[in-house]
Amino acid sequence: MKIRALLLLLAMTVLGACTAARPSSLPGATVRPGASGSDHVASMNSARDIVLAVANPQEPPPTHAGSSMLGYAPPSTYGKGQRAISMLDSMREHYGWHEVAGWPIKALSLYCIVLEPPAGMSRDELLAALAKDERVALAQPLQDYTVYSAQNTDGAHKYNDPYADLQRGFVETDAALAHNTSQGDHVQIAIVDTGIDTAHPDLQGRIHDTNNEVDGDDAAFMRDAHGTEVAGIIGAIGDNHVGIVGIAPKATISSYKACWYPTTLQAGARCNSFTLAKALAAILDTDARVINLSLGGPSDPLLNKLLMQLLEERRVVVAAMPPDGSTRGFPDSSPGVLVVRVSGPTPAPPGVLSAPGSDILTTQPDGGYDFTSGSSMAAAHVSGIVALLLSISPNLDPNSIRELLLSSSKLVGGMRQVDAAAAVVALRKNLSTSRR
Repeated sequence: MKIRALLLLLAMTVLGACTAARPSSLPGATVRPGASGSDHVASMNSARDIVLAVANPQEPPPTHAGSSMLGYAPPSTYGKGQRAISMLDSMREHYGWHEVAGWPIKALSLYCIVLEPPAGMSRDELLAALAKDERVALAQPLQDYTVYSAQNTDGAHKYNDPYADLQRGFVETDAALAHNTSQGDHVQIAIVDTGIDTAHPDLQGRIHDTNNEVDGDDAAFMRDAHGTEVAGIIGAIGDNHVGIVGIAPKATISSYKACWYPTTLQAGARCNSFTLAKALAAILDTDARVINLSLGGPSDPLLNKLLMQLLEERRVVVAAMPPDGSTRGFPDSSPGVLVVRVSGPTPAPPGVLSAPGSDILTTQPDGGYDFTSGSSMAAAHVSGIVALLLSISPNLDPNSIRELLLSSSKLVGGMRQVDAAAAVVALRKNLSTSRR
């Protein structure tokens, strides 16, 4: 009995030594392996680096003699199967690249890395060589993305939030009237953006979980402006005698930080292929129905694959139109994405939605409020309205939602734009007709 007890104690000691320390995180945060500062996101260079993917079939943990207890795998190989490990080791030895970061994409059965070409070899030369390598599932330049932000109806619920009447978008879309029917209950919205001030009085308790795909800097996460602005438009708390109220104040919001503010430049937030791919892959493992992408940039093969997977699962992706009005990049060029522009006097391109996006009062870091503009804000209004509709009819698909929002849009100040109350009325009428 003493020998058995000693063996048990030894086994527990070994297992304890194998347990990785839990990283610190924001309250309620979802911590994902590989989402720490060790990813060196800030050191990535879109003019130099490459995103490479190899097949990564999911394999059961080893159980043969000599394998570690319970199939334990160290954090450095998290999600990487033996086949991917062997291929990447062999290719790294052959090409001589430097691996900056790596992560698994379970939904696509791929393992991706960001790599720096070896000294003396240009990115184009290495991409050309990789294009001929049969082991490569995908090889592309690492690309940069930016967020799109410029620096009282009869019968409607009267909110006690002091700035509610100053919310141009909330008032013009008749959101308070729509709230008599729906406030976005039971609809999960994923905001892919910068971080969010989760302690803001109008957002505290509204952010269900936070996922930092950039670094482990909790303080920077809370200081980020753009994500805080978008979150306030979508889901600020109503009737709390504070600030403003969101378009969908009862929806469930998840935050995915994929964009950050450069420390040396007075510029807007930026993202790249690596951080955005990690965020989209993480969302595929959740039940989020609405994905808000108030950002954009060039078309990207890996991001397009992930986006198509989301769309095939009937997720509703809302994207901001680029400032130049083009729709040839990511995510705005993908069929099925709801593209939103700022309402204007000229007609919108076919299929593009128009929403308030100029001088929008919303939440700011450190508990503040301010006016901001841009198609990022217009997209946030549409994401909120989509949540109102899905709360009423969860099986709506993206194309049906687009047609409903287009057909129920109204003229406000000579500009045609989405209307939350009219969309809700039209949806209820459609449902009533279909039941007859």
